[in-house]
Amino acid sequence: MPKCVHLGAKLKCSFGAGPKDMVVLPIAMAMNANKPLAAQMDFIPMLNVPAFGQCKSPLNPMNWKMAGPVPVFVPSSCIPIPIMPWSPVAKKLKLRGFPAMLATSKTMCIWMGSITVDKPGVTNVEAK
Repeated sequence: MPKCVHLGAKLKCSFGAGPKDMVVLPIAMAMNANKPLAAQMDFIPMLNVPAFGQCKSPLNPMNWKMAGPVPVFVPSSCIPIPIMPWSPVAKKLKLRGFPAMLATSKTMCIWMGSITVDKPGVTNVEAK
């Protein structure tokens, strides 16, 4: 069974510079080692989903600078914009009325980056 995810889990983006810590507000009904567990709807940009350093997506318009009359690709600061809730999620375990997020959960950024869990931060909580 997949592990649940909690505050401090490492997330990564396929176009980002490296893994960063996820933030889960302490309003969760379930806690593990005094850290709140993440739910399906914990995908708010810059709150739950951090910036991943430099964005390398060619679809991000901030990465294109004009060098005279020619656009040049220059990676810029990441501003993640997840476009959908985490999926797949737990079928039975609910947190704040939503399914629990799992170590196998993913979401997509508007710039087509795949945001995944690198390390769930939980070693003892599994969900179906």
